[in-house]
Amino acid sequence: MSLMLLDTASLYFRAFHGLPDTLRSPDGRPVNAVRGLLDMIAFLVTEHGPDRLVACWDDDWRPAFRVEAIASYKKHRVAEETERGAPDVEVVPEALTPQIPVIAEVLAALGVARVGAPGHEADDVIGTLVAREVSRTLPGGGTRRVDIVTGDRDLFQLVDDAAGVRVLFPARGVRDPDVVDQAKLAEKYGIPTGAAYADMAILRGDPSDGLPGVPGIGEKTAVKLIATFGDLDAIRTAAADGAPGLTPSQRTRLREASDYLDVAPVVVHVAGDAPVGEVDDVLPRAPRDPESLDALAERWGIRSSVNRVLAALERRWS
Repeated sequence: MSLMLLDTASLYFRAFHGLPDTLRSPDGRPVNAVRGLLDMIAFLVTEHGPDRLVACWDDDWRPAFRVEAIASYKKHRVAEETERGAPDVEVVPEALTPQIPVIAEVLAALGVARVGAPGHEADDVIGTLVAREVSRTLPGGGTRRVDIVTGDRDLFQLVDDAAGVRVLFPARGVRDPDVVDQAKLAEKYGIPTGAAYADMAILRGDPSDGLPGVPGIGEKTAVKLIATFGDLDAIRTAAADGAPGLTPSQRTRLREASDYLDVAPVVVHVAGDAPVGEVDDVLPRAPRDPESLDALAERWGIRSSVNRVLAALERRWS
């Protein structure tokens, strides 16, 4: 039984930037993100053959609980024109914004589950669906496979060989992704598990998310500390107790970063208990609403991409 979870925004941003904006609807509106995402789905279904598929959605791209923990979280992505007191507006390319509702309409007509959670990011939806899947008892002693398709390295924290969870990371594109399992984490980062990746990310920080990290502790040092002590809690305990294995400057930096380290896990760790309802995630055999799908394909000039998805679904279930 295989489940595929799409970090949808990550993929449609990639499609938007990877395809020319000369791909347009009959009335001249850009559809490069729509077509690109559909072509990705067609390829993923054909290549990996999931039984179930969920397009995970950002209901809130900058959740309040993360901002309350670290105010700089994604702050640089907030549009300057956001009004004081209003919800933060993410900076999105002007030509992409109107394509996002079209993507949602096409997924609905196809019957592909599109799932968000109030006050949470798509990462949290993915984390919650992974937690649910891992807790399920498989019938007949079958094997589990959960493929997370994302361009966001933060989701490497969910990699778990024993649970059958891996990440398809499109470093060179969806057609040739890095398959990130624990062996890949060890090879690329010197980190043994997904949980250790999250600890490294906390220590190292991430400027792209406004996460400061511990000053003076970069990726290599973080990896060495995790290898020495095991995890973030043990590193902090060693710093507090003056245990050997830390230089005086590392011990000082970790102690001085105590307030940050208290709250950073809230920001870095994806939720495993986001308010996600029951999901009908079975990969459709045929479109849920053929008439709407046909009208959307005609209106937006995306028939070739829609047909590729339909052909992939037919092949999967034939």
